[in-house]
Amino acid sequence: MCLYVRGISHLTSRLYAELDKTKFYVVGAGLFTGVTVALYPVSVVKTRLQVATKGAAERNAYSVAKGLLKTDGIPGLYRGFGTVIFGAIPTRIIFLSVLETTKVSAFKMLQPFGLSETTQAALANGVAGMTSSLFAQSVFVPIDVVSQKLMVQGYSGHAQYSGGIDVARKILRSDGIRGLYRGFGLSVVTYSPSSAVWWASYGSSQRFIWRHLDQGGKYDEASPSVQKIMLVQAAGGIIAGATASCITTPLDTIKTRLQVMGNDNRSSIKQVAKDLIKEDGWKGLYRGFGPRFFSMSAWGTSMILTYEYLKRLCTKDE
Repeated sequence: MCLYVRGISHLTSRLYAELDKTKFYVVGAGLFTGVTVALYPVSVVKTRLQVATKGAAERNAYSVAKGLLKTDGIPGLYRGFGTVIFGAIPTRIIFLSVLETTKVSAFKMLQPFGLSETTQAALANGVAGMTSSLFAQSVFVPIDVVSQKLMVQGYSGHAQYSGGIDVARKILRSDGIRGLYRGFGLSVVTYSPSSAVWWASYGSSQRFIWRHLDQGGKYDEASPSVQKIMLVQAAGGIIAGATASCITTPLDTIKTRLQVMGNDNRSSIKQVAKDLIKEDGWKGLYRGFGPRFFSMSAWGTSMILTYEYLKRLCTKDE
């Protein structure tokens, strides 16, 4: 049974129950891995820009990418990729499971308040996005710490490693398990609001677009074409990614710097922020904004198209 839901991102409890969960997670793992392969180099470039010292020669995305290709070739753009893929599958299972169940509950709780559809979608999606991100951070932060150290190894004075296991071993030896959770609090403060803003923007922008396309009626009307659904979903993904990146880039820059610092160069959130402002003024907090803006918009569009396609694909036949 095809699931044409007019680009609306939430599943009702009935529709969520109709999903083939095994297929949803297995096929989803493959699809999202493909998206990660395509967009991972942007994350590497963004991370290196964020940790660059004031005197670094590579001060823009183009020069960073060019430098990596010159020294390491294509593999240079995929530093830390194996670590990310290893942790991505359990992280996404947790995220998607919590996202869908929370979204259903949030919509039910909001129904008695008589809110507009756009407001209801923004609140329900926002709550679901924040909650799922909170749960996913427990798995994601250690992966993030290790992968980011691999991304910047040998750059601007950062240490060299032989691989992800080498990074984890050295962190555990020097700091114990808490070393793998360096920046956990800031990650929660960064990614949970970012996820909330992303999903709230996505849900509300879709409602807004469909209303202006005169497709906001009841489900029993003729369904729009799959192409139109995908265009609206893509537009919603772009709007959501752009909104989230503008709001949360300063926090992401500070978090990244904290996570890649060596044991002999520890600092506080306040000190990192002061150093960035001292080096570049307030724009220092937006280092890597271009790649992050592109990454969140491109990732958001690719992810949501994949995600919505996956839900249609995995709906059980009647």
